[in-house]
Amino acid sequence: MPESAQDSAHDANRTPSGPTRRTTLRTAGAAASAALLLPLVSATPAAHADQPRADGPPADGGALQRAFTAAAAEYGVPLSVLLGVSYLQSRWDGHRGAPSVTGGYGPMHLTDAHTALLTAPHHSQGTEDARGDLARPLRVPKATVPEPRQLPARLRTLGRAAELTGLSAEALRGDESANVRGGAALLAATQKRLGLPPSEDPAGWYAAVAAYSGADDATAAAAFADEVYKVIRGGATRTTADGERVSLDAAPALAPDTRQLRTLGLPSRARDPHVEAPKDVSCEWIPAPYEEFGENDYGNHDLGDRPTSQSIDYIVIHDTEGSWDTTIKLVQDPTYVSWQYTLRSSDGHIAQHVPLKDVAWHAGNWYVNAKSIGLEHEGFLTAPDAWYTEAMYRSSARLVRYLAKRFDIPLDRQHILGHDNVPGTTTATIAGMHTDPGPYWDWAHYFTLLGAPFRRTAGSSGGLVTIRPDYDTNRPVYTGCETAGQACAPHGSAAVRLHTAPRADAPLVKDIGLRPDGSDSTTGVNDTGARATTGQQFAVAGREGDWTAIWYLGQRAWFQDPERRPTAVSAKGLVVTPKAGAKEVPVYGRAYPEEGAYPEGVPVQAVSPLPYKLLAGQSYPLGLRTRGEYLWAPTFDPAGHKVVRGQDVYYQIQFGHRVAFVRAADVTVRRSGK
Repeated sequence: MPESAQDSAHDANRTPSGPTRRTTLRTAGAAASAALLLPLVSATPAAHADQPRADGPPADGGALQRAFTAAAAEYGVPLSVLLGVSYLQSRWDGHRGAPSVTGGYGPMHLTDAHTALLTAPHHSQGTEDARGDLARPLRVPKATVPEPRQLPARLRTLGRAAELTGLSAEALRGDESANVRGGAALLAATQKRLGLPPSEDPAGWYAAVAAYSGADDATAAAAFADEVYKVIRGGATRTTADGERVSLDAAPALAPDTRQLRTLGLPSRARDPHVEAPKDVSCEWIPAPYEEFGENDYGNHDLGDRPTSQSIDYIVIHDTEGSWDTTIKLVQDPTYVSWQYTLRSSDGHIAQHVPLKDVAWHAGNWYVNAKSIGLEHEGFLTAPDAWYTEAMYRSSARLVRYLAKRFDIPLDRQHILGHDNVPGTTTATIAGMHTDPGPYWDWAHYFTLLGAPFRRTAGSSGGLVTIRPDYDTNRPVYTGCETAGQACAPHGSAAVRLHTAPRADAPLVKDIGLRPDGSDSTTGVNDTGARATTGQQFAVAGREGDWTAIWYLGQRAWFQDPERRPTAVSAKGLVVTPKAGAKEVPVYGRAYPEEGAYPEGVPVQAVSPLPYKLLAGQSYPLGLRTRGEYLWAPTFDPAGHKVVRGQDVYYQIQFGHRVAFVRAADVTVRRSGK
C-alpha cells in the first residue's frame, strides 16, 4: 500500500483502548530507569580544579601528576600501572566530580551507583519508531525494577576505597588527589588479596589490573588488562580538561605476567560461535529474540542474508541512555527494538545480540536499518560529564575496524554515522529522530583510534572543509542537560555552532524540518539544527576574517574558524550541485525505488521529499552512490520478504547535521574547489 495508507493502517493498530504509545513508553521508561540508570547532573566540582583557559597554553599540570606519584609511593603500586589504569578509565580527567554512566567518579573511576542520579532509558521517547518503517505495528516493553542490593560489585568500588583509605566518600568523589589515592589503595588491596607480592615491577601487577575492570569473566578482565599494558608500553601525554598535564613514560619492552590471571578465579568462557568480533576484544553472545506473538506480529528484528541480499554500507554509533544491565534486559524483550552490539563503559566489554546478516531495528530509518550495523555505547548524551571511558572507545574502535574491513565500509563520517546523523524518512518523522551520541562524543579521538584521523587534504582552494575543532578547548554553551533553558556544565565538544552571518551574535541557522514555523535553532543539547560535527565535510560557501561559511540545509552557514586556532581543515573531493537550468533539487531521507520497480504484492513506498531544497549555486559533498532499494519485511516468516531494487540512482550527501539523498538525475557531480 502507499505510504499514506500505511500510516492509516499503522495508526489503527496502535490506538486500541488503553494508554497511548507515549504514555506507555513513559511508564515503562520510568520503571526501567529506577534502579540501574545513572546520572545526568554534575556532583561537587573537583576541589582543586581551576577553570580551563580559553586560549593560550594549558596551565601547569603538576598537581595531578604529583598526586599520582604520591599515591603510587604510599600504596606501593608502580606509577606506570596507576597511570595506565587511570588512562583506560578516564584519560586522567576528573570530570569536575561528575559521575560517568556507571557511577564512576574521578580519574580512577571509583564507582558509587547509589549516589548517581537516575534518568529515562534510550528508545523511550514517545515519538520514536526505531524500526523506521510502518509495515508493522510498534511494541513497547514491560520493565521491572531491581533492588539496589542487586547492583554488581563493579558499581560499588568507591565505598571499598573509602574503607581502605579512611577518606570520605565525598572526598573520593570530588577531590582528584583523594580519588587517585583511592584507586591506588584498591589496586594494592587486590594485589595483597591475590597473594601476590607488592612488586616494583609493573609486570607483576597484571591480575590486579585485570580485577580493577570489575569484569566477571576471565576474557573481559584480560582484555582490559592487555589494553592497559599497551598504553604503558606506548606511553602517553595529555592535557586534561582542567588544564592538568599528565605524562606516562613509554616502556616498550614491558611484558606482564599474564599467567597471574588464573589467581582471579574467574570463569573462562569459550567464545560463542555466534559471536562476530575481532579476537582482541571481549565479546559474548546475548541474543535478541526473534519471536512471533499474535497474528502477523513479531519482534525484535528481521532475519536476512546480508551482505548477499543487501550491502552493509553504514555503522551507526548510539549511546544507551541507560546502564549496561538495563540495556541488556531491553534488547532481550521480544516486543522491543534491537541493535547488533552493546558496549560496556567500565571495561569495554561487548555483547552481540543480532547476527550481522540480520536486520536490527535501531536507527529510526528503515532504509538505514536494512543497510547498517548498530552499536550501543553505555552512556548519556545530555550529561556533559557522564563520560565515555577510554576502555570503551578503544574496544569500539577495534570492533568498527573489524566490521569496516569485513564489509568494505569506508572509515569516514558518511559511513560511520552517529544516530544523530541518520535522516528522518519523511517530513513527519524529522522531529522525532534521535540525537545521540550528541556533541560530547569525541569523534576526533575515536577516528584516531580507528586509524583514520582527520587531516588536511588540500590547500585553502580545495573547496571543502573537514570540521575538526580541538575537543578539549572547544566549549560551545549548550542548554537543557538538566533543566530546559539552563546552561550545561562547561565541557569539551566535537561540534561547532552555525550562524546566519559571520558574527557570534548573529542568529543560528534555521532547520525548517525541526521548526516548520521558521523559528531559529537553539543552543539546546538535543537541537541539531545548527550544528556541524567533527569529521563531517562541507562545501565552502565563503570566508570572512575569522569566519568560514558552508552550504548547510540549503543555506549559507557561518562558524568561527580563526587561523591561529582553526575549527576546520581544508579538504577536496567530489560534490553535487543542481543540473544546469534547475533552480532547486528535492532532498530525500531514504533512497527508495521508483514506482515501476515494485513487483505485485509489494506495496509501493512513496518517495517523499523532505522539506529542504538543494538550490542552484550550492554544492554538497558526495558520500556514496546507490540504486534505489527497499526491504519489504512485514511478516515473521522471511520467505515473504523481498528486496526491491529500482533503476533510479541516488547520491548520499552531507546536507546538514544529518546525511540526505538526492537523485543522480537531478544533479551534476564535479570536483570541489577551483
